[in-house]
Amino acid sequence: MFRIFGPPGTGKTTTLLNMVEKSLDAGVTPSQVGFFAFTRKAANEARDRAAQRFDLDPEKDLPYFRTIHSLAYRLMGVKEDQLMSGENYKELSKAIGFTLHSSISEEEDVSFKATDHPILQLINLAKTKKTTLQHEYNHSDVNFTWLEVKYVADSYENYKKAFGLMDFTDLLLAFVNQADHLMPSFKVSFLDEAQDLSPLQWDIAHKLDAKSERMFVAGDDDQAIYRWAGADVDHFISLPGGAEVLEQSYRVPAAIHALAEKIASRIQNRFPKVYRPRQEQGQIYRVPDIRSIDMSEGSWLIMAQARFMLHPIQQELKNGGYLFERQDGSRSIPQKMSLAINGWEGLRKGKAVTTGTAQAIYSYMSGNGVRVKRGHKTISADDNEMFELKQLQEHFGLLATDEMIWHEAMDKIPDGDRAYITALLRRGEKFNAKPRIRLSTIHGTKGGEAQNVVILPDLTAAALTSSGDDLHRVFYVGVTRALQNLYILEPEDYLRAYAL
Repeated sequence: MFRIFGPPGTGKTTTLLNMVEKSLDAGVTPSQVGFFAFTRKAANEARDRAAQRFDLDPEKDLPYFRTIHSLAYRLMGVKEDQLMSGENYKELSKAIGFTLHSSISEEEDVSFKATDHPILQLINLAKTKKTTLQHEYNHSDVNFTWLEVKYVADSYENYKKAFGLMDFTDLLLAFVNQADHLMPSFKVSFLDEAQDLSPLQWDIAHKLDAKSERMFVAGDDDQAIYRWAGADVDHFISLPGGAEVLEQSYRVPAAIHALAEKIASRIQNRFPKVYRPRQEQGQIYRVPDIRSIDMSEGSWLIMAQARFMLHPIQQELKNGGYLFERQDGSRSIPQKMSLAINGWEGLRKGKAVTTGTAQAIYSYMSGNGVRVKRGHKTISADDNEMFELKQLQEHFGLLATDEMIWHEAMDKIPDGDRAYITALLRRGEKFNAKPRIRLSTIHGTKGGEAQNVVILPDLTAAALTSSGDDLHRVFYVGVTRALQNLYILEPEDYLRAYAL
C-alpha cells in the first residue's frame, strides 16, 4: 500500500479522483478500478465524477466505487431480508423482556446502518475492534451491569442464529473469511479516509491490497477522531511502504495554521508532515461569550466537544434573531412553520399557494370562528392544485382576512416561536433560506468548513480522562475548519478546558 497523507484542506479526495482519471485515461478498464470510502457520500462523489468524465454508466460501468460495507453486501449476495431490521429488534426486545429501544439510521454520509442502543453498540465495537465483549464493557461507561450486557448479547446472537439473520458487523466478519475467492482482481484500487478504519476493516483493506496490482490509501492521522468508535489510526501510521504528504492547504489561513501546528505538535504518535497554509493571514479572536460576536454576515460553524454544551448557545442565537441549523440538519425554525408563514404572507399579496402550503397554514389556525370555521371542508393531499385566498375563504372555511398578519392569522404558533420569528424578521434574516450558521459537535463536522468558526474549549469529565492524543486530534480538527476567522470562547472553567 502506498499512503497519501492529506492535511486539512489539501485536496486529499480530489487527488485520489485525479489518480482515478489518470488510470482510466491510461486505458485501465473501469471495472478494474476500485474506489472505496468510509462514507457513501465520498464513494458516490468518486463514482459520479468518473462517470461524467468518461461518459460511463455509474451503476453498470463502475461497480466497485462504494463503501467497504457495500462491497461486502454486493459480493456476498446478501438480501435485505437477511439483515436485522427495526422490526427484528422490536421482536427481540419483546422476546427477552429487555427494551432495546434500537433505531436504525441510514444517512447519506454513513456507510452502513447502525443501531443506537449502548449494549448493541458495545457488542459491535468488540467485533469491529477484534477484542472481547468483556474487555469493551470494562472500558466503557454504559449504565448496565455485566450480567445484563451478557444476557442481551447471548440473546441477540441466539435470535440471529435462529432466524438466519446478521447485522452489518457480522457481514464484514463473514466477508473477511470469504474475500479471497469472492473479491475480483483490480489493476488499481483506492481507499479514502483510512485513518477511520477499524481493525476488522483493515483486514478487508489488506485483502483488497492482495487483489490489487497497485493500492493507494489516503487519510490524515492528525484528524483521526473516531478511536472511541473502533478506528485504528496506529495501524495506518505504521503501514510499511512509501508515503506522500500533500503540501498545500487551500483552506487553512496562516494564523490558524500556526495554532493548528502547535496542537499537532502535542500528539505523541503521529506521522510527521509539513504543509503550507493559504497566503491569507486569517484572524484568531478570543472572546468572552457568543454575544460578543456579530454573526450577521458570512458562513458560521459553532462547535463544542459535546452536544449539551451547545444548548445555551442556541438560546443566545434565538435571542439575537439568528437563523441556524443543528448537527442533525434540523433548523431553528421548523420547515413547516417557515412554509406556513411565507405562504400566508404570499396569500395576503395575492399569490397562490400549493396544497402542502395551504395545509401547513391551516395547521397553525384554531377553529374559533375568527380564523377557520368549525367543521370546514379540509384540503386533501389529493387536491393537487394552487389555492388563492378568496378560494380558501369561499370553499375551505377560511375566515382570516388579508388584513391579518401572520401571527394574527396563525394563532396556534407558540409564543416562544412567535417571539423568535419576530426577532428574525427584525434582523432581516430570510428564515426560509438555508441557514448561514451551523451548530455541531467537533466529531459531527469533520470534513466541513466555514468562513468563520467559533469553538468552545470546554471539556466533559470523560474527555479529561481520555487519551491525550485523542483530545489533541479533536481540537486540531476543530480549528482547521476555519477559512478566515477563528473565535475561541472563554471557557466556563479553565481547569476543565482545552488549552488553545
